[in-house]
Amino acid sequence: MIVKKAKNLGFCFGVKRAIRLAESKPGGITLGSLIHNPKEINRLKSDYGVSVCESVAEIPNHSEVIIRTHGIPKKDLEKLRLKSNQITDATCPFVTKPQQICEQMSKEGYQVIIFGDESHPEVKGVMSYSMTPVLVVGNLEELKKKSLSEKIALVSQTTKKISEFLNIADYLVRECTEVRIFNTICNATFDNQEAARELSCEVEVMIIVGGKNSSNTKQLLSICQEHCDDSYLIEDENELQEEWFLHKKICGVTAGASTPDWIIQNVVAKIEAITPI
Repeated sequence: MIVKKAKNLGFCFGVKRAIRLAESKPGGITLGSLIHNPKEINRLKSDYGVSVCESVAEIPNHSEVIIRTHGIPKKDLEKLRLKSNQITDATCPFVTKPQQICEQMSKEGYQVIIFGDESHPEVKGVMSYSMTPVLVVGNLEELKKKSLSEKIALVSQTTKKISEFLNIADYLVRECTEVRIFNTICNATFDNQEAARELSCEVEVMIIVGGKNSSNTKQLLSICQEHCDDSYLIEDENELQEEWFLHKKICGVTAGASTPDWIIQNVVAKIEAITPI
């Protein structure tokens, strides 16, 4: 089987930074999953003793605490500081940016709109920095049903599709008197999505590697499915199924921003060993 890898795939800057910080704090505790890749989380636990607590209340006093890549709500950070003076902030700088924008724009009287998934930890964290109620929308149709202020500040979850963000921005510009638009979609996300789109047009089957709870990985799957019907999301090589490759000769591989190289390499090696039928 011929395997083509996307030009851009795998770990982004923010994830590399977070992994490096976690590895430098053996025995530390992350508040929430550091990244959305259970295989890599298990590796950090087995190799470095890094464990996960889902709430501030679970964390023992004076522990070494690592804040996850997606950030945490402002109130949780305040509570955490009362329990520990050993805090390592692994929040991705691209996530910190919309937090700061929400705080400042809400102070200036703008209605803050976040294009994203309200249940996602990144969005929960960003919302918490607004001084006023935040409107979170997952798509343009949701937005059209909402009441809007005359003054709007728009930000995005860092892993959303740029095309959908631009549609929302265009609608707001036409509907509201004043709109401040902040493109907070991460460059790495955009590059990975464009590379996945390009590759999915060239192959017969597309494999997307990453955590199934990862927003950016699910976005990659959605993009690939637009151009390649046989697109599949897996977490590692053990989920590959040989029937996906029947009567096919060329397979494309891309991976989410939280997917480590060692998993990508294992997937590629297993696909290359498949004999086309």
